[in-house]
Amino acid sequence: MLRTAPLVLAAPLVAFLALSTGCSRQPPEPSPPEASSAQTASGTAPATPSNRGVRVSAASAGADAAKIIREAREREAAEGRSLVVYVGATWCEPCQHFHEAAKKGELDSDFPNLSLLEFDLDVDRDRLAAAGYTSEMIPLFVLPNDDGRASSKRFEGSIKGKGAVRNIAPRLRSLLAK
Repeated sequence: MLRTAPLVLAAPLVAFLALSTGCSRQPPEPSPPEASSAQTASGTAPATPSNRGVRVSAASAGADAAKIIREAREREAAEGRSLVVYVGATWCEPCQHFHEAAKKGELDSDFPNLSLLEFDLDVDRDRLAAAGYTSEMIPLFVLPNDDGRASSKRFEGSIKGKGAVRNIAPRLRSLLAK
């Protein structure tokens, strides 16, 4: 006798869970990244007047990701800051909420010395993969190794909606404590 009923009943639950957590790696419709007027020639946003709070820098285009990450890690460490590689996409709802909260300074008191080097999955997928920054979901947060390649210290995905930042913040705090 075949016992397929439990599998049939489990399928809707699995589908619901997949839709309610994080963003998958496939965008509904890729869109080109927007150029930021705050970016410098190196592709990173200028530092804030004070050295405190979350600093988000867009990774420069085209160059080797591991090299960019290694140089950013060294630069941020020299300023007493922790670097986390952040991979998102313009179509990812949790990414949008987290990015906005970081830009508005809403995370500054929780992460006074955090620097995020931001990559766009749609633009940077291949060079990220070459440096070991792959995941099933985004946003992806990774502590880089000394050589700029991805370490095993990471987490990915989040919930959709306004609760995304509340979901990401404690996981980011835990990642930085490693």
